[in-house]
Amino acid sequence: MQRELGLEMAAKAKEADKDLGADAEEEGAEGAQPSASRWAALPWKMIAIAAAAVLLVGGTGTTAWLMFGSAKETKAATNAKPAVFVDLPEVLVNLSNAGSDRTQYLKVKVVLELPDQLLMQQIQPVMPRLMDTFQTYLRELRPTDLDGSAGLYRLKEELTRRVNVAIAPNKVNAVLFKEIVVQ
Repeated sequence: MQRELGLEMAAKAKEADKDLGADAEEEGAEGAQPSASRWAALPWKMIAIAAAAVLLVGGTGTTAWLMFGSAKETKAATNAKPAVFVDLPEVLVNLSNAGSDRTQYLKVKVVLELPDQLLMQQIQPVMPRLMDTFQTYLRELRPTDLDGSAGLYRLKEELTRRVNVAIAPNKVNAVLFKEIVVQ
């Protein structure tokens, strides 16, 4: 039975080859579009391989473009301005202790990272507002709020957010810690 099936498939393949040859002769003679039977006779494996090749070439080109970028992007990166740093006065506050008899203090030295020199001149007049914002926020902290690197990261993000609110519509790049001491 398998042998008969194999013979039938071979016969059909020969007929398909003859049809393709006849279609090619008709196309060459008349200059017409290829017939639908020509495309139907193409093996699915060849179509899949061709599609994979097109996707591979397109994906490789896209990846190269994304990795190397355009010349404009690299030129803009080389013309980047250096950041400007502004030291803020040292802040010393007592931490909130709801259930403890012992008073703990927090000493912080902070530096603001600004995008340009012009912003430094705009921050100087609102410096008392910034220091008030720092004082009121830091006094509400508990010693457990500052535990570990996650606590310091949250503190840094919250101070950055509060500085940006205080100097809006301007914006600082980051609040950096020079020193943090909990006593």
